[in-house]
Amino acid sequence: MATKSDIHPIQSMILCELLFVKEAGFGELNKRKLGSDQFSFHLRQLTDWKLIEKSSNGKYVLTTKGKEYANRFDTEVKEVEKQAKVTVLLTCIRKKGPKQEYLIQQRLKQPYFGFWGFMSGKMKWGETVEEAAKRELLEETGLSGKTELIMVNHKMDYDQNGKILEDKFFFVNRVVNPTGTLIENFEGGKNCWMTKEEIFSLENLFDGLKERIEMIDKDGLSFVENKYKVKGY
Repeated sequence: MATKSDIHPIQSMILCELLFVKEAGFGELNKRKLGSDQFSFHLRQLTDWKLIEKSSNGKYVLTTKGKEYANRFDTEVKEVEKQAKVTVLLTCIRKKGPKQEYLIQQRLKQPYFGFWGFMSGKMKWGETVEEAAKRELLEETGLSGKTELIMVNHKMDYDQNGKILEDKFFFVNRVVNPTGTLIENFEGGKNCWMTKEEIFSLENLFDGLKERIEMIDKDGLSFVENKYKVKGY
C-alpha cells in the first residue's frame, strides 16, 4: 500500500487528476508529456496498489480504496494532508474505603517516556467509540466495564520553539469500578491505582491530566480544546 513517504509525485498527480473526473485515458493523465515507459510504470504501480483500475472502455478510474486515499490529499500541493489523530482515553475510578482511586498509567515508551496519565489508544478503522474504548481497556489493563463518553478533548502539543509535535482528539470515557485482574506491568508501561493526591504529587504528569480528573465526576458531555508547550517529548 502506498504511503505519503513512498508515493512518487507523478503518482500523486495521477490520483489528484482522477479525483475530479469519472475516468481518464493515458493521454489525459500524462499532462507532463512524460515518456510512455516512465508514465506506464507509475500507472502500473498504482494499479498494483489497487488505487486505480481500468474501466470497461480502457480508461483509468479510482478504486474504492483509491477514492479514500486520494480524498486525503491537499490537491494544491498534491500531498496527503496531515490530520489530527483520533484516540480514546479511559478514566477508570473505584472506591477504596472512603477514598476514590484512579487507574493511572506510566508510559514507558517514546515519545513522553516516563510520563504519567490515563491510558489511551488509537481508534481503529471502522470502530465505534464504545468498541475502541472497551478494546483498549481490556488490552491495556486486562479489565472490563461499562464505558461512558464524558468529554471530547482536542489537545495540541508544541515544543518550546512553537513547532507542533502532536495533534490529537481524545474521546474521554469514564469507567466506574471495572472488573477483572489488573495487568500491572506490560511492554511500554505500567498501571496502578492512586488517589488524586498521590497522582498530583508525581513528576512528569501529562498536560491536561489534572483538569480531566477534576471533570470526571461531572454530568454531561464536555468539549475541551487546549494548546500546550511541552518538555520531555
